[in-house]
Amino acid sequence: MKSETLVNNEFGIAEALKALGINDQNPGTGTGTQWVHSNGPVLESYSPVDGQRIAAVHQSTEADYEATMQRSAEAFKVWRNMPAPKRGEIVRQVGEELRKYKEPLGKLVSYEMGKSLQEGLGEVQEMIDICDFAVGLSRQLYGLTMHSERPKHRMYEQWHPLGIVGIISAFNFPVAVWSWNAAIAWVCGDVCVWKPSSKVPLCAIACQNIISKVFRDNQVPEGVSCVLIGNHVGDRMNNDSRVPMISFTGSTRIGRRVAGSVAQRFGRTILELGGNNAIIVSEHADLNMVLVGTVFGAVGTAGQRCTTTRRLIVHESVYDKTLNVLKNAYGQLSIGNPLNPANHVGPLIDKGAVQQYLDAIEHAKKEGGKMVVEGGVLEGEGYESGCYVKPCIVEAMNSYQIVQEETFAPILYVMKYKTIDEAISLQNDVPQGLSSAIFTNNMREMEQFLSQEGSDCGIANVNIGTSGAEIGGAFGGEKETGGGRESGSDSWKAYMRRQTNTINYSSTLPLAQGIKFDL
Repeated sequence: MKSETLVNNEFGIAEALKALGINDQNPGTGTGTQWVHSNGPVLESYSPVDGQRIAAVHQSTEADYEATMQRSAEAFKVWRNMPAPKRGEIVRQVGEELRKYKEPLGKLVSYEMGKSLQEGLGEVQEMIDICDFAVGLSRQLYGLTMHSERPKHRMYEQWHPLGIVGIISAFNFPVAVWSWNAAIAWVCGDVCVWKPSSKVPLCAIACQNIISKVFRDNQVPEGVSCVLIGNHVGDRMNNDSRVPMISFTGSTRIGRRVAGSVAQRFGRTILELGGNNAIIVSEHADLNMVLVGTVFGAVGTAGQRCTTTRRLIVHESVYDKTLNVLKNAYGQLSIGNPLNPANHVGPLIDKGAVQQYLDAIEHAKKEGGKMVVEGGVLEGEGYESGCYVKPCIVEAMNSYQIVQEETFAPILYVMKYKTIDEAISLQNDVPQGLSSAIFTNNMREMEQFLSQEGSDCGIANVNIGTSGAEIGGAFGGEKETGGGRESGSDSWKAYMRRQTNTINYSSTLPLAQGIKFDL
């Protein structure tokens, strides 16, 4: 990797890169304790913050891929036989190492991806938290015992690791989503191969550099944690029968292809795809809470979260007041360098995302949408990357084609409702089903929203926004969001295979269901 010496150091970026080992190594793929040098095509990483080139890496070649998979398969044979609490102890040490590097890694996340420094630091904190969660989990990989219908028989179930877990992550959470999968997969006894987004490869390299010392010190075999760089790697993993599980985060369009490829070989998937998340604002809502939940949900990470608030469904009696409050708040947003804590909104990831933002606004207008807060691209000093846009609000109908789609940008569609039944129907009437929320102080509305006839999303919140899920709860959605769960609760079961065992400790062999088979 060749690091650009002219990187903007106003906020200590050069020091952060140095601390994270982003220097003149030139890696292409890696394992837990060493980098495998590659001669693959060069991939350059540019910051959307200021448009500067950060560094270049060589993408993984076919030879790199094969070597990594072979090494991972061999490592699995050793790692799976290590007691789970011992694996948990190693993950605990990974969490401690992440604590040491929280500030420089948070800065790199902010600079390479474009989210605010506080969000970058928060993402690293999520990594630390999931390591803590996984440590406890390493002693709680429980199976059930069942009573047998046959005398002197014992039945129970146990869980075994799957093998190689492929993790394909998206640019918007360059490190956290990988850790959700990896920390849990590791304590389950799996090994991980990570294909990060080609838009943020340096964050993955930094993570690998951080954890390498832990693996070395614990004499962990090469191959327990690997990184492969390049878009072609994803397709290779999806079709590789040596990878029984693929965890994919990305668009619904690509997710369909991933699901088909993996299903064709009877593999497993966790799919975290598109979101089209709505907040219902009841006439019984506290509008001060609505303001905070909606604005952060809609403009946080410049609208580039899968849990971003994209639709606001407001009761007609408080509609005008809610819009006035939001317009005032949007007028006070500070847009600029996300490493500056005075700014609320940073850039989109690249100019392609900017064009999608502009196209979506035009589509909304053509379908009859009315601009409440105008959008646009910012130019001039501080916006040289061409990736900064204005968060906007559009009055729209839920039936508009553009409203039915997910646009990864700070565009908020607002609409009215009369009854709670109508509001829930509007909330559910999109192809996606990730996150949802209602703001209300009416208990009946709360309970209806959370009931089987309420929100059809994987996440349903009351009096908090759609964004900001905690690692303790299972994360994921329904419908075109893909299915499967990551992070907390019992999502660990997705990374293991269930086995039912029956032990006969009698001197006879009775058959189930009373079947007689006399010889």
